[in-house]
Amino acid sequence: MPKVVSRSAVSSSTDAQPTASSAAALRVYYCICGEFVLVIDKSLASLPRRKTDNAIIVRAQDSDDGKARVFKLNAKVGDPVLIERDGGHERQFRFQCSRCSLTIGYQTTPPPVKSAPFLYILSGALSQVQGQVPADAFDGQNDE
Repeated sequence: MPKVVSRSAVSSSTDAQPTASSAAALRVYYCICGEFVLVIDKSLASLPRRKTDNAIIVRAQDSDDGKARVFKLNAKVGDPVLIERDGGHERQFRFQCSRCSLTIGYQTTPPPVKSAPFLYILSGALSQVQGQVPADAFDGQNDE
């Protein structure tokens, strides 16, 4: 077989204009235990929050209201839970950290991820800095 030799050159310029791909930087989020859990195309802090439990709303499917976020969730499927809400009940199919089993989010239809219109990330469950507890991790907890 002939030997394959390839050469390539990389050039860059400080005067170059940013490209669309560099403007759409991906953000990585970690569980409190330090495990990689989520990579997404937008900061979680800039996404809307759910009024019922203050969870972060991640659009998982395209609709007339907007395009789906680009994301990858690295979590295991937890047990479904039935939550009592004003005016009825809500079934949550939960996702947990694959290392420590902390519940980090849920959706309202059975797995896999992205089978529901939205994925909800629990407030304070994820951090952008590995091994650092987010500031809102203990919101709503009483200091008794």
